[in-house]
Amino acid sequence: MTTFLWYIPNTVDPGHRGDDAVEGYGTLDHATGLALTAERHGWEGALIGTGWGRPDTFTVATAIAARTTTFKPLAAIRPGYWQPAHFASAAATLDHLSGGRLLVNIVSGQDRLAAYGDIEQDQAQRYGRTAEFMRLVRRLWTEENVTVEGDHYRVADSTVVPRVTGTGPRLYFGGASPAAERVAAAEADVQLFWGEPLDGIAERVDRLRRLTKDLDRDLPELEFGLRITTVVRKTTEEAWRDAEARIAVMAASGDRRDRALDQPRGPAAGQQRLLDLAGRGDVLDSCLYTAPGRYGGGGAGTTWLVGSAADVAAALRRYADLGISHFVLSDTPYRRETERVGDTLLPRLRELLRAPLSAPAPPP
Repeated sequence: MTTFLWYIPNTVDPGHRGDDAVEGYGTLDHATGLALTAERHGWEGALIGTGWGRPDTFTVATAIAARTTTFKPLAAIRPGYWQPAHFASAAATLDHLSGGRLLVNIVSGQDRLAAYGDIEQDQAQRYGRTAEFMRLVRRLWTEENVTVEGDHYRVADSTVVPRVTGTGPRLYFGGASPAAERVAAAEADVQLFWGEPLDGIAERVDRLRRLTKDLDRDLPELEFGLRITTVVRKTTEEAWRDAEARIAVMAASGDRRDRALDQPRGPAAGQQRLLDLAGRGDVLDSCLYTAPGRYGGGGAGTTWLVGSAADVAAALRRYADLGISHFVLSDTPYRRETERVGDTLLPRLRELLRAPLSAPAPPP
């Protein structure tokens, strides 16, 4: 089953990635308006980002869920900010109150850890803690009287109330380093990829599938998702004209580093993979634009799929052929593009996905 999610910015200051909303920005009415727009235009829900210095993501997700009907918040959360039992209880409560609409994105990347009392750890410790967090949360959702003495967490005789719907919210996870991929292969429901070319995604899907077998995964089969910016216009020419004009503005600003990358550890492995793509050319595959990464684009804004709705739907179908079944898309201005992409791209993509999978391309 394919999932189509959008993105809702979770910041105090307006202007996120060029968004033009100012009046009411950061209010519940504004965030709810975006979620209701997503509901009306074909989206199942949206990712809500996390990070110290932003509003608390879980509070925002809860408030939006209370004002919507079908919208599924994909709430990003961090081990270290949350303790497993605290999070399991909060998530079970929102899962219950929303009728099972909560989705969760587990984040282990960079943040201002000391600001909320967390400590810097080496990669092995960081991802070891994340894996333990995910495993313990699942146990708290599905078992009673849980007692665990782990390397990072401990609980005694712990039962979460209310009980979750089924086995609980689905856990999305990202990360491209070997340590991150081992966590995904063992503990995640959905591995999220940034907007890499098809060959890179194919390589990672194959590696992760093999890794799930090597690690004797005891969960349902790992699924895969794509988080990327889409610049969709009526025609191919209009889309590229708008995309290149936006890059010209970014280039003229002289700021070639996204502030999210300005961290002591430097870019994470997944982000570095995206930045390295520019060396292969400005346009890869059919319409993957790599230039944004040279001029300050970070995360999902590092690469864009550019073109008409037909162009971008065809490109996303090729990702689906590789095993991608969760699409987390976005563009700005958020409200306008929620409508435009929902109305023009999603019907075409759904139609393409109803057709049999394409045959794999022959090797070059």
